[in-house]
Amino acid sequence: MASQAGPSTAAYGIPEAKPDARATSVIVIGMAGSGKSTFVEALSKHPARTSSAKHKPESYFVNLDPAVRQVAYEPNVDIRDTVDYSRLMQEYNLGPNGAILTALNLFTTKFDQVLGILERRSGDVDQIVMDTPGQIEIFTWSASGSIITDALASSMPTCVAYIIDTPRSMAPATFMSNMLYACRDPAERDEVSIMYKTKLPFVVVFNKIDLQPHELLLEWMNDFETFQAALQGGDATDSVAGKHGRRKTGADGEEGSYMNSLMNSMALVLDEFYRNLRTLGVSSSTGEGIDAFHEAVASARQEFLEEYKPDLERMQKERVEKREKDKKTQLDKLMKDMNVGSKGKPGQEKERGDADEEDEEEIEAQYEGDGQIMEPDDEDLGQDDEEEADDFAHGGGFAKAFGSNARFQDDGTAWPRPA
Repeated sequence: MASQAGPSTAAYGIPEAKPDARATSVIVIGMAGSGKSTFVEALSKHPARTSSAKHKPESYFVNLDPAVRQVAYEPNVDIRDTVDYSRLMQEYNLGPNGAILTALNLFTTKFDQVLGILERRSGDVDQIVMDTPGQIEIFTWSASGSIITDALASSMPTCVAYIIDTPRSMAPATFMSNMLYACRDPAERDEVSIMYKTKLPFVVVFNKIDLQPHELLLEWMNDFETFQAALQGGDATDSVAGKHGRRKTGADGEEGSYMNSLMNSMALVLDEFYRNLRTLGVSSSTGEGIDAFHEAVASARQEFLEEYKPDLERMQKERVEKREKDKKTQLDKLMKDMNVGSKGKPGQEKERGDADEEDEEEIEAQYEGDGQIMEPDDEDLGQDDEEEADDFAHGGGFAKAFGSNARFQDDGTAWPRPA
């Protein structure tokens, strides 16, 4: 006997699920100087290096760094076309990082339009690559970064590519710092982890392997004793490059230190997580490892569809249900407060009841599902209000926030540039 179908997601205010997009969104993050933009350039120049590849991935590029002067690839959507980073610094007396964060926040206010462009292109390309600002915390720990990440994950399969500077990670302490930033024990509920903050499939990319092979770092991840031997060989802050994983001890013959002991303890915490990470080496200069990266993205996409997407849909459903419950509670409380202590004369009860019903209908009409009051319709605005809004839009109100190169529409907004 066929089982009875449950209620559709539309019953909870959630639109029916769309077919999975062809494109996979790849959010490229990493420490400053790790080679993120150069890696994105490599993806544009080396889509598939092997002639045996059955299908060469097509990519769509988005630049989210407003401070970069030049990029070696051609971004299809560029934040610099919408927000003028230098003008923000002058107008609001901001420092470099503050201006980058403000520019990203302004861009995020229009990200629904950007997302519409990406959704339309998601059926024509294989990857949508997001090049994030150089300072990693500007994107990973800001509200705008979370909004962009959540919006992408709700629209298409999404993963994170964490870029690591291989030559700089040859010191055990630097290597462990990168790994701690990437993953951390979820039982500790530590938000230091990018992996558990984004809640998305993760790909660790060791960049610049043409300068320094990454095999030793993979050994440290797969064999705790190898990493422990490197710690015992000297100071954890010294590089082991070219020393076969060991360094000479100090003149006093001491091998242990507080730093070494701390790194040893942290390695024990992360040992379990290394087994579940996708790791690979890439040379952005030569294109080596690009094919392996495309395979890792395909694997991450499958993981997203099988594990992450059901969880995201469940959380979205819970948010909608909670919002509806809070709305009903507030409405009931408002109606109760309106009726407290109001005892009229006989014959006024019916009039009061009719008035309460009209008030309730008016309140429900003013509120949307998320509890926000709707903006008044255009026809409700007087002529003076329309002229004042038009003067703000075209008389310099938006120009202070958005650059002179941005293209303004009739409503005064600057739209990102499509391909």
